[in-house]
Amino acid sequence: MNTAQLFQICNLIVMPCWLALIFIPENPWVKKIVVGVVITLALVYIPHLANFFTMEEGGFGSLEEVMILFKDEKAVLSGWIHYLAFDLLVGFWIATTAAKKGISKFLVAPCLLCTFMLGPTGFFLFMILSFFYGKKEE
Repeated sequence: MNTAQLFQICNLIVMPCWLALIFIPENPWVKKIVVGVVITLALVYIPHLANFFTMEEGGFGSLEEVMILFKDEKAVLSGWIHYLAFDLLVGFWIATTAAKKGISKFLVAPCLLCTFMLGPTGFFLFMILSFFYGKKEE
């Protein structure tokens, strides 16, 4: 399987998770599905880490080194899978925390959409929402 196909598959498998987190976060299957997808992404991601250790140029010590790393298609795929997995985990945390605090899923939906598209921005919005609307967890 080539990197473009793997990219498409990884993108496709996260979509039902995000829809479930937005529309049916209280469903007990959502946790199982999200955790399963994140584990799947991790299993795809881990073998790709070897790419970083075999690259002759680039690194994580400066912006220029990171830019060199991400000129490689496989490195970009690894980075993208990393984003998909961690954004989904943050989205899962947002949805479950919102449910525990009694925050309406309709108010949480924009936070989840922002987390899906803009990562930390969605987390930040949820923290603000949680401060103003969240009941204390029991």
